[in-house]
Amino acid sequence: MRIVHVANFYGPSSGGIKTTLHELGRGYLKYGHEFIYIVPGPQYIKEQTPFGLKISLPSFTLPGSGGYQVIRSNKQLLNLLEFLNPDRIEVSDRFTLLKVGRWAKKQKIASLVFSHETLNGLIQKFAPMIPSSIRTRFVNWHNAKLAATFDVVIATTDFAAAEFVRIKAKNLRKVALGVDLVGFNPGNRNFKLRRELLKDSHFLLVHCGRMSPEKEPQRSVQAIAELVNRGIDARLVIIGGGPLWKKLRKQSENLPIEMVGYVASREKVASYLAAADITLAPGPLETFCLSALESLASGTPVVASRSSAVGEILNINSIKPAGAVAADTGVAFADEIVKLLKKGNLRKVARYQAEQFSWANTIDAMLEIHQAKQPMITTKRRLKAA
Repeated sequence: MRIVHVANFYGPSSGGIKTTLHELGRGYLKYGHEFIYIVPGPQYIKEQTPFGLKISLPSFTLPGSGGYQVIRSNKQLLNLLEFLNPDRIEVSDRFTLLKVGRWAKKQKIASLVFSHETLNGLIQKFAPMIPSSIRTRFVNWHNAKLAATFDVVIATTDFAAAEFVRIKAKNLRKVALGVDLVGFNPGNRNFKLRRELLKDSHFLLVHCGRMSPEKEPQRSVQAIAELVNRGIDARLVIIGGGPLWKKLRKQSENLPIEMVGYVASREKVASYLAAADITLAPGPLETFCLSALESLASGTPVVASRSSAVGEILNINSIKPAGAVAADTGVAFADEIVKLLKKGNLRKVARYQAEQFSWANTIDAMLEIHQAKQPMITTKRRLKAA
């Protein structure tokens, strides 16, 4: 089976989307399927990767996004899809790739779309002046349109699914994403690195994520400032780049904060996460948050926004949650950090919770949706030069 995945907002420094695409490709290939992923790039480039055939199409960069790219020509994209002749189509963008769903329906090709964002939350964040009644009507209209355009809508958590449950979308499926349980594990805890990062402080906090408005990284800065005011000897390491990086750096002045920027090496990121006492995931709109799950896999508990989906991942309502959730203020985050530090070692709890999320389970669920759960004997088709 030839599965083609189209994704905007994929790039060298993109996190969750890139990881998801790569792991889907790796899993599909393992079952004998063919995987092609089409993403934005500087020009038309075709290259074979360990995750399948990657095709980059000319794109433009969204102003103020910190480097997010979008495929420039839908016509070129649809021409390419016609040439590729896929058996199944996957899409990772609910806003700019609706034409792909419409094209797939016309061609009678089964399609699905990942809803990686909460539209209601995005509007509340970036257009708070819109009355709630109008916002609700617009969100319902857009989500109904999305559900009608694709055969299946994939939500990764109950939080992400809620908007579609509200409109009673019949083609909604919940598929949790996974985590690399080998690459991210407690064995990566390097005490030499930990000492270097602590710089004689007692507690090490890590924030790993994109420095963009919807992620609200300033919450982690506010939290460490509050901890310092309380006389708690903690230090924060911030990993990631984005449009708010300079602003965050200025806010971090005179605080025990180190900003290391974007880290390309997954091994290095894994070592940072494993070295921490607690990681912070303050994004209030997160519908999954792979970095939080990677932290748990590394044996490190997480403090996250109460208004996001991360609480589901932490199993927050259980007897032994793998972290805590807080209101969206620096004081509230500091409160929960202090409580977790007093609880002591939660590394085994964190790792156990991460083990409930494997990419093998994700691939199994996706292949079931594609009606291709069992490995198929396929004839490889060579692609002509487009």
